[in-house]
Amino acid sequence: MEPMSAAFDALILAGGRSSRLGGVPKSGLMYDGDTLLERALAAAQGAARIVVVGPDPGGLPAGVLATREDPPYSGPASAIAAGMAALDEGAGRPALLTLILACDMPRSAVAVGALRQHLGFSAAGANPDSGRDGVMAVTPEGRKQPLAGFYRTISLQRAVEEARLQDRLSDASVFSLLARLDVRLVTVPTGSTDDVDTWDDAAALGVSNREQ
Repeated sequence: MEPMSAAFDALILAGGRSSRLGGVPKSGLMYDGDTLLERALAAAQGAARIVVVGPDPGGLPAGVLATREDPPYSGPASAIAAGMAALDEGAGRPALLTLILACDMPRSAVAVGALRQHLGFSAAGANPDSGRDGVMAVTPEGRKQPLAGFYRTISLQRAVEEARLQDRLSDASVFSLLARLDVRLVTVPTGSTDDVDTWDDAAALGVSNREQ
């Protein structure tokens, strides 16, 4: 296997209508004293560049880019395309790997850590599976979570371009966007990819609409 730079880029998906939360933005919900967006940014620590895709939350750390899917609320595949475009337009060369991470998983740092361990991230670099397009989190029960994964940047770029040419980015699922990628499923700890879709989910995870 060829050693790979430990640097990676990261896309944090922070859009969506939050319709089952009455329109309350998920990115601003609180968990253990931090917003869910702050926790996602912490989970992406070590990324060479980070792009937050969604409504402008304001107050992003220095160097973190922000963009929006076009049209707004056109789904996660469209958001990934917008994030990749922002990376292409930004300063610096694209990293060999891109982390895609949804902001509504309060314990995602644990899942990201498991993925990084599988990839062999260290000071010496990383050794992804030869010939594969990346790794995707899966729960011990077998539930895949494509919005917690490291993917080869060139593979993501190809998938986005193919979807754009076929006019199937808007309102498309992440699974459809990544369908042709050869990814390895990596089992992550229980609860590390649990997400917030409803207020019942929020209560079960200890997430609230205000700082405790």
